[in-house]
Formats: sequence, structure tokens, C-alpha cells
Amino acid sequence: MLNFRELIESDRAYIFDGAMGTMLYSKGIYINRSYDELNLVAADLVREVHVEYVRAGAEIIETNTFGATANKLQPYGLEGSLREINIRAAQIAREAAGDRVFVAGAVGPLGLRIEPYGPTSFDEAKDMFTAQVSALLEGGVDLFVLETFSDISELHQAIRAVRALCDLPIVAQVTIQVDGNTLFGATPETFTTQLDEWGADVIGLNCGVGPAIVLNAIEKMRTFTTRKLSAQPNAGLPRDVGGRQIYMCSPEYMAEYSRRIIQAGAKFVGGCCGTTPAHIKMIADALRQFSPRVQQVAVPNASKVSVHELKPPDVTVVPAEERSNWARKIAKGEFVTTVEVLPPKGCNPWKTLDAIRLLKTAGVDGVNIPDGPRAQTRMGAMATALMVQREIGMEAVLHYCCRDRNLLGMMSDLLGAAAMGLRNLLLITGDPPKMGPYPDATAVFDIDAIGLTNMVNKLNHGLDIGNNPIGEPTAFSIGVGVNPGAVNMDEELRRFEWKIEAGAEYAITQPVFDIEQLRDFLKRIEHCRIPIIAGIWPLVSFRNAEFLHNEVPGVHVTSEIM
Repeated sequence: MLNFRELIESDRAYIFDGAMGTMLYSKGIYINRSYDELNLVAADLVREVHVEYVRAGAEIIETNTFGATANKLQPYGLEGSLREINIRAAQIAREAAGDRVFVAGAVGPLGLRIEPYGPTSFDEAKDMFTAQVSALLEGGVDLFVLETFSDISELHQAIRAVRALCDLPIVAQVTIQVDGNTLFGATPETFTTQLDEWGADVIGLNCGVGPAIVLNAIEKMRTFTTRKLSAQPNAGLPRDVGGRQIYMCSPEYMAEYSRRIIQAGAKFVGGCCGTTPAHIKMIADALRQFSPRVQQVAVPNASKVSVHELKPPDVTVVPAEERSNWARKIAKGEFVTTVEVLPPKGCNPWKTLDAIRLLKTAGVDGVNIPDGPRAQTRMGAMATALMVQREIGMEAVLHYCCRDRNLLGMMSDLLGAAAMGLRNLLLITGDPPKMGPYPDATAVFDIDAIGLTNMVNKLNHGLDIGNNPIGEPTAFSIGVGVNPGAVNMDEELRRFEWKIEAGAEYAITQPVFDIEQLRDFLKRIEHCRIPIIAGIWPLVSFRNAEFLHNEVPGVHVTSEIM
């Protein structure tokens, strides 16, 4: 098992568990008692919750000690059991974690006001934290999670207490309100900068608000620190339903926002109030995409990225220039043109096909067929592409997304596409269903565009995703998407490199309106350059340009074009 500091410095994202209190309440423990005492009187119940989160995919679980400080135990007459409660909590978590999951000692606020807001001094607060930290250390935790702090001065005392006793990693998490600031008015800039100076190994947010507000704050925080970031939002804001406070965010919604939070710069995600093992399971499934699906080659000085050779015995891989006319032109470095045409809304394709005939007459090399763009319901992209090639004799570039299909379904689709003569693919993750007219529809996302690229590359080498021979290999030209105007360009470049590692052979960009932005992007990918096809969006009006510039992430329409 890695040391947690090694984990902090590794490349991929990691998953915390979800709410302990929510789960204990669901199992019949009412809120009028100490949940921390359950470590002594209902250890099996606490262990059961930990095990459920481990099975769901949590890689770090927190001890059931959020309120196990003297001041919070005192109303229950348990302050004398502080040491025993914390030691036992760490032991129970370790029993559930085994040797493959990290155990974090959870430390929450003291439940009293410290200077200058109250009579408790900084040193007195530190001493109270020290008692809990000492017991958690004795129980055998791997790291500390200091969480749900609104007063960053109080959080500072908790950091001091840990550092006085050990050098274990510290995850310091603040709670914000809907305006993005703490209850005491500290902005993301302020608390991020101070926690960095105070030596937190990971700086993060938890509780208080749902994932959308946390995402906004993480986007601000990343510009003020080089430390790793974490996020454990609530499952939204609770609503009163029949006199009960119910958290409304579905596991699918939490998973989608966890992906966005990682893309925004966080390394650790999980959940707080209202989240359950079902939420963590969906988050774990969604985050698998942030690990490259083939081992990355260590390339010093950013030298050219290459793809591993994958080939079972007696398989001849079809050269790129022999797969299609589109692939031939790209492989030879020739200029190519393609126009994106949406599939029909209904079952009658002829109006769409008539429009595409005009493109063939104009000499366009291929027609792009999107796969459920903006989560809209249209004719299947694969069926449309097949009709384009059969009825018009023009090559289609088939968008294929992994939003709607599991691994088995995608494997079947791709083998069928190969058999029907479709050769040109643009592999994308897909827009979430909540963007479309049926927000209750569910997404699959077994893998993302990186994993899908790896799958198609294996098929081209005569292997299925389990590395089993399929006989004759497919002959797909593998394209991927890339955004030269991404908000988090480091993340975009990292994912682009992973796509190339997985087997991408060309890329089509998001709409480009700023030539300098595109040139800068091309310079940054010189070490892993594949053919880049720049996307252009015909602007129909000033209002259209205004909308794209101000409301579509990653799109910058220059003032000259305006």
C-alpha cells in the first residue's frame, strides 16, 4: 500500500467516502444521541457503514469521530471517554479498510467560539484538538481530515495540534455558504492562501452546500495555491418533505459534478451530508475515466507521445492510409474539410440527405454526424451515417459517445459499424442527459472518451477490451475532440496526451474564433502533435456571437469578429 503522501503526488484522482451520520440515521439511530459513542456501544453498525463505502469504491474512509472532542461529548456525559472513543473509531475503520484503503482521522469544529469571536483562546482550542488527535494517532490513522470549519482561525489551531504530534498528511476542509464564502466572510482567495501558508497538504471544501456551488469555489481556489484540492459536497441543500429534511441530489448528478470538480483542478472527491454508498459508487464509476486506460510512457523532456504496440499473433493491422479516403488524406498531411450535420429529428431522413448531397457537390471530404448532441433525441448517428454512405456515396465521420451505452453495448455497436463499412470515428464522452429535454434520463459512462479510444485502438489491433482476440481486426480512423479554449488548459492537455496514448490519430477542435488562441494551443502540443482539424462555427448574428462568447465555456469570439 502506498504512503498517503505518495498518493497525493500521483497522477490520478481519488475518492473519499460519504456521510456517516446520514447512514447511521437511515439505520435507525436518532439524532438525539451521540453518534461518536456508537464506536463503543455499536461497533458492528459503524463497521457496516465503513464496509459499504469501501465496497462502493471509496479509497479513503473517515473515522466516526466528527464530534469526538470534549466540548461536544460533554452534553452526553461522555467527555471522560474521549480517548477510548477515538481509539476505537480508528480501529473499527481500519478493520473495514484492510490494507487497500486509507483511514483518515476525522476532526470537526469544537462547537464553541474562539477568539476574537468568543472566550476560548487559540492555545486552549489547540489543546482540545490535541486530545482528540493524540487518541486517533494511537488508534492508527494514516492521515487527518479536518473538516466542516467555518472559522479558519479555529482550523489553524487544529492544524497546529496535528503538527505538534506528527507529520501525517493533513486535509483541511472549509465549509462555505451559497455565496461561496465562509460563515465568517472569508473568501476562497483568503482561506486558500492562509491554509497554504499554514501547511495543509490538501485544501478543500465539504458540507454546507451542494456540488454546483463547490465547483464554483474550487475554480477560484485553484488559482491561489499549488496544493492539491479536495471536495466533499452535500447532496444539495436539504428540502423539507413531510417534516423531514431530505437531500435531493441523485447519485448520477453527484457523479457528473464530481467529474467537473476534478476537471476544475481537485484531486480528491467524495460526499458529505445526504450522500450514501450509492452516490460514492456512481462517483467511483465516473472517475475511472480520469486514469489513462493504457500505461503512460515516461517521456523525458516532453518528447513525442507514442502508443504501445498491441497485437495478437497472426493479425495484420490495416495501415491508416488504407482505412478510408478521409484517413488517407489525414495520414498524408493533406488539407481536409468536413461539415457537421445533425441527424433528423424524426424517422424521415430525406431532407437531411438532400442537404448533404449539396456538400458532396461542393467537394467536402466528409460529413460529421453527431451522436445525441446536447442530449437531444434524434435519429441514431450510426444509422444516419450508414445512409449517407449508401445513398450518397460520401464518407461519414461518425461521432460516437459513451454516455448511453455500457461496455458490452459499445463493443457490439463498434463491431457492427465495422461490418457495415463505417470507418471514420470521432470519439467523445457525450453531454449529460440533464442538458436535454428528458433530465430524468440516466447516463451510463462506463468509460469516457479516453477509455473509448483505447477500446477502438484495441479493436484495430484484433483485440477486444479484455485483450481477447476477435479475429479480423477493425479498420477505424480514430479521431477525438479537443478544446483549445479550455478553462483548465493543464487538465485539457493532460487528457489530450492520454487520448494520444490510447491511440488517437487526429483531433477536431471545439469552435475556434481566436487564431492566436489556436496557435498558442498548437505550440503547447508540439511534443504530442497529431493532425488537428480546426472547428469553425458559422455565426448567424451578433446575438449568436454574443451568446457563444459569454455563455459557452471555452469559446472566445474576438472583438474583431464581433
